[in-house]
Parts: sequence; structure tokens; C-alpha cells
Amino acid sequence: MSDRTGLKTGDKLLKFQDPDWTLTGEERARVGLKRLDTLWINTGTLCNITCRNCYIESSPENDRLAYITAGEVRAYLDEIAHDRLGTSVIAFTGGEPFMNPDLLVMAGDALARGHDVLILSNAMQPMQRPQIKKGLLELSSRYGKKLTIRVSLDHHGRQLHEAERGARTWAKTLAGIDWLCQSAINTAIAGRMCWGETESQSRDGYKRLFAERGWSIDADDGKALVLLPEMDGDSGVPEITTRCWSILKKDPGDMMCATSRMVVKRKGASPTVVPCTLIPYQAEFDMGTTLRDAANADGGMFAHGAVKLCHPHCAKFCVLGGGSCSGN
Repeated sequence: MSDRTGLKTGDKLLKFQDPDWTLTGEERARVGLKRLDTLWINTGTLCNITCRNCYIESSPENDRLAYITAGEVRAYLDEIAHDRLGTSVIAFTGGEPFMNPDLLVMAGDALARGHDVLILSNAMQPMQRPQIKKGLLELSSRYGKKLTIRVSLDHHGRQLHEAERGARTWAKTLAGIDWLCQSAINTAIAGRMCWGETESQSRDGYKRLFAERGWSIDADDGKALVLLPEMDGDSGVPEITTRCWSILKKDPGDMMCATSRMVVKRKGASPTVVPCTLIPYQAEFDMGTTLRDAANADGGMFAHGAVKLCHPHCAKFCVLGGGSCSGN
């Protein structure tokens, strides 16, 4: 038995529990898919480093999300082409994507079909292996700015960057960005807005660093330097109701899940589609094994393909934080 909050009688009252109603009994907000602009591919959760606050808990030991294969990704590219979905960007995230042995093949497949390709990386040793550099140079030579490597540089100073990513990570990442820029490979940076700086102060700091290093990256361009809001899974964040769109003067069509989906491959399972990059582990957010299934997912966390905003990340990162992993 449950009431409008969706919580069984006698249970502790908690937020983000009922897919349809908030704790206060108001209708939960939802976001429909306008178009599939970006398909994210999680390449696996293994990473060469362990960051202090990694939302996906990537590390050298975490293989909860297994390496997806080129054949599995090809099936989704085929579906995009067959159903004429018009998807412009295929984006690869991890873990560290360059640890997946099929990454360059997957990126090449997507580029050959006319998609832009975005690869998120820490630009450290996995990317800097000679065979990876050779492959990136070949893809960049053939496809130019249709290929972008976006490097995580959490702060424009070594101390705060290494506070998140660990000792001796700063110089290695800078060396990777140096090589990308010197090789004329289209390069973007992702930083974090959790250091008590305003956006203007943060962009000015990155601007000074870019000038010092001689990187041709525009710190004032929201896609060239993506500043991401913090997310920690704390349910203390307010729930988003249908009234919030007008109160906050926000358009649900501007949310990340209005234009993107992500494919994950959990260990021991087949790939599945989830709403976005931020909730890869929660099985209740699985939308099906194909993009067509995802577009029609119904019941539970979905309503005819629309995503019910039933996770703290939906509120903190996307609606209130204004974040988007695509950098829009």
C-alpha cells in the first residue's frame, strides 16, 4: 500500500523515491526526448587513476562497466542510420576511454559515417602511448575538427587539480594537452565549478594558463572550456516538480536528457540504453537494449520515452546547476 509519495506505509519518508510524486505530493517533473543529438558511449569504468570525487567511481580496479566492443557500438550506429535519427555527435566517456582497446576503431567508425566524435580523457599515459598517438594523428588528419578530445583539467592550478586527481597528475596531463595542441588535434578542456570561484574568475584563470602554455583554446567559449557544476549524489537537493519550470524559468527541452542518451555495458550483461551519462549503474533507469526501445520506454522511471527526474543528479547538476556533459 502506498500514498501519493509512493512510499509504503511505515517507511521512512525519503526524497527521489517515487517516480511520479515528490515527497511533498507534487507531480514530479519529466523531460521528453526532442531529438537524439548526442549518443554517449561508456567505454568501461576502468581508469588509470582514482579521483577523489569521481561520480562513476572509475579506478584501476572498477570494472562494473565492462569494455564495450566495436561490434556492439556498430549496432547502434546502424540503428541511427536505419531509423534516420539525425544524431550529430557520438561521444565516448569512461573510465578512461583510451584504455578500451577498441576505442580508435569505434571513433573511426563513427567519423566515417559523418558523425562528430567527442572523446573525454585525462590525457595521461593511456592516451600518450605511441600507437594511440599514431591513430589519433591519422583520424585528425582525415577528419579534422570533426574529432575533439576533451581533457579533464579540474582547475587552472596544480594544487586544486591534484587535490582531486592525486599527486603528480598535473604535469602528466599538461604534457598530454601540449601534444594534442602541438599536433593540431581539436582540443577542449573540462573544469569544475567547486572551488569557490565565480565563472568569470575561473575562465580568467584558465585563460592565463592557456596563454602560458601556448594552447589555442578559447576560454570564453562554453564548448572549448566546459565548466561543470558539482554533483555528489546528496539527496538534500530539492526535488523538481512540474511547477519548477516556470518558477526557475527553465525549459525542459534544454536539459541534457532532452537531446542525448548513453549506452552502458554492465559487467556480464549486454549493452543497454540509459537516459544520460550521470546514472550508469541504477538498473531502474534502464530504457532497453536499443534506441527504439528507449524512445518508447514506459512505466517506472519513464513515460513513453520521457525521463522522470527522480535522481539527485537531475536536480543538482542539470536543472539547478545548468550542467550538460555535451557542453551546450
